[in-house]
Amino acid sequence: MAHIWQALRSGEWLTASRVRAYCLILLAFAGLAVVGWIALSHDLVDRNGKPIGTDFSSFYAAGTLALEGRAADAYNMALHHAREQQLFGPDTPFYSWLYPPSFFLVAAPLALLPYALALAAWQGLTFAFYLVVIGAILRPARQQHGAIDRLWLPVAVAFPAVFINLGHGQNGFLSAALLGAALVALPQRPLVAGVLFGLLSYKPQFALVIPIALVAGGQWRTFFSAGVTVIVLAGASAALFGVDAWTAFFASTEISRKVLLEEGNVGFEKLQSTFAAIRLWGGGVTPAYMAQTAVSVLTITATAWIWYTSRDHAIKAALLIAATALASPHVLDYDLMLLAPALAFFVAARADARFGDYEISLLAFVWIAPLLSRSIAGVSYIPLGLFAELAFCALVLRRAALDRASHELGAPRVAQA
Repeated sequence: MAHIWQALRSGEWLTASRVRAYCLILLAFAGLAVVGWIALSHDLVDRNGKPIGTDFSSFYAAGTLALEGRAADAYNMALHHAREQQLFGPDTPFYSWLYPPSFFLVAAPLALLPYALALAAWQGLTFAFYLVVIGAILRPARQQHGAIDRLWLPVAVAFPAVFINLGHGQNGFLSAALLGAALVALPQRPLVAGVLFGLLSYKPQFALVIPIALVAGGQWRTFFSAGVTVIVLAGASAALFGVDAWTAFFASTEISRKVLLEEGNVGFEKLQSTFAAIRLWGGGVTPAYMAQTAVSVLTITATAWIWYTSRDHAIKAALLIAATALASPHVLDYDLMLLAPALAFFVAARADARFGDYEISLLAFVWIAPLLSRSIAGVSYIPLGLFAELAFCALVLRRAALDRASHELGAPRVAQA
């Protein structure tokens, strides 16, 4: 037992050969699952009566309505479900459309393509974008250490949230890539970073931390660039798809909040937030909101403090991404894709390959958590995804505190020398 504990502390158990082997095993199982899933489907509908790509069917249906000048109908549950049934069959389950009308700028062009081609283009292009961004985040570490250069790609491809996002045809790749790319661009291209942050506005629940961090870090050009981008996207979508689409969206948010979040129709085991954990454990809506508010306030405060005081951009970026997920009550397991660029930034911050006690083992836990989060929560009521978010935020804050203490201790010694 002492040997196992020491291995966890040092991280020596996670050798390069084991990392590669674990990634290849996951990729092999995922590949077999995808092939079997598609082979057993008929007319793009699987044996459970669900369209291949599940949630993407909602994007596609909404896109077709927008092309017909009926974008507002996508926010009417009955009309939207009727379009899904028209496209995929009368037994198709309901997949809701919760996004602001600015996301029609993506959904409508995809709906011009046949469904299979649209799904392949959507997942393929956003996945490629995600990989490019992870590679860019890790570029300094890759240049210094051959092991990181050899392993980053299989680790990024085999990240378990990748398979969840692929199975649902969701936007986790795009969210992770936009947030990661914005933070890569921020030091040298603040206006470009703002545009990238603004493009992420199709997920308004992710806007709790980012503006405050930018203000705390004095990134005013990025802050205003992001705001202008959001306004331009809103204006363009209103001009193309009608102001009534925005009216319908705002009217639908109350029903969506009550039905999908508070009542848990989406499944509390799928949600990876403090709010969902309290509800999963049998707590009421009010205690759940109170707990989520407490976690959100602490997370936002800690992130703002680090962005105000720290000079390590990689550490600040890692914390901001993780805090974005942790502060929101509506985070699904495919949204854990955000942990990929967060992990990459943390590794980039340790470009000297000097990791502290338990850091490697904790990083491995955060990496594998999305694979098991839904199933474990459904069986044991343990919100593994939430614990991974909390563990990672604590890890980054600890590293920031240690780096700050080391800097403050080192400065007098340098002056004396």
